[in-house]
Amino acid sequence: MRDPYTVLGVPKSADADEVKKAYRSLAKKFHPDQNKTDPKAKEKFSEANSAYEILGDEKKRGQFDRGEIDAEGKPRFQGFDGFAAGGRRRHPGAQEYENNFAAGGAGGPRGGAGFDPSDIFADFFGGGRGRGRPRGAPKGEDLQGSVTVSLLEAVMGGSARVALANGRTLEVKIPAGIEEGKQIRLKGQGNPGVMGGEPGDALVTVRIAKHPWFRVEGRDVRLDLPITVYEAVLGGKVQVPTLGGAVEMTLPPGSNSGRTLRLRGKGLPAVGTTPAGDLFVTLRVTLPEKIDPEFEGLMRKWASVNTYDPRKDMV
Repeated sequence: MRDPYTVLGVPKSADADEVKKAYRSLAKKFHPDQNKTDPKAKEKFSEANSAYEILGDEKKRGQFDRGEIDAEGKPRFQGFDGFAAGGRRRHPGAQEYENNFAAGGAGGPRGGAGFDPSDIFADFFGGGRGRGRPRGAPKGEDLQGSVTVSLLEAVMGGSARVALANGRTLEVKIPAGIEEGKQIRLKGQGNPGVMGGEPGDALVTVRIAKHPWFRVEGRDVRLDLPITVYEAVLGGKVQVPTLGGAVEMTLPPGSNSGRTLRLRGKGLPAVGTTPAGDLFVTLRVTLPEKIDPEFEGLMRKWASVNTYDPRKDMV
């Protein structure tokens, strides 16, 4: 990978706010959702994320500036006990000489055993080669992502594709009955750890797309239900759509527009020990699209003998 300062286009003297501003600008410019027809945008987006993982972390930035890690966050071997990475050692006032730690060298310790830097790092972290992950090695950073699903998918469950901040795309399983804003953790799908540490996780926030009829509030659902003038006056049985299909609801006589009735258990379905939500139905008295002369005459006659002011408390 290129130098992270070059990738983000900032000088080494840039402060944290300047680094963050440069990263956000590039992330917005090259985000895969905004550049679906540009195959190079995904690569540039991933490169910007990788650069920010170094420069956006004070500790990692310091390590990079000191030459302890490279542009990918991997450690650079700086030498040990006076031995440089090139295999030479300098004595004060003496000429350079080749060390004998090469594999099979006659002067190596224990009969010429090879010198492997990974053995030293394994000892530092309390582990060894072939013994699993080193103890104490830092875990990789978690990655954030979000996915928008339809209300039906939130109710029934399913699967969806999600783009993470580093440009990777994963498939995530959507549990049935999930609420707006809940997070799904994908174990081990985050950034890799340093020095063999375990990878971080991917945290995917679920968003529920707007529905033309239903509005989700936690586990409850709201619905505006149009009714006729005569249904409002006389009451009766009306069909109400729910997440599980239409049901019949009793409408009390004299129901005003704005009145809210509750259908228990008709919201988001139960999940484990969490009960199902309710469906709150708000009535909206609706006039016919075309007012015929008979209906208009009836209203004029009724208004002449039955006057009332629904706005008296507002004046």
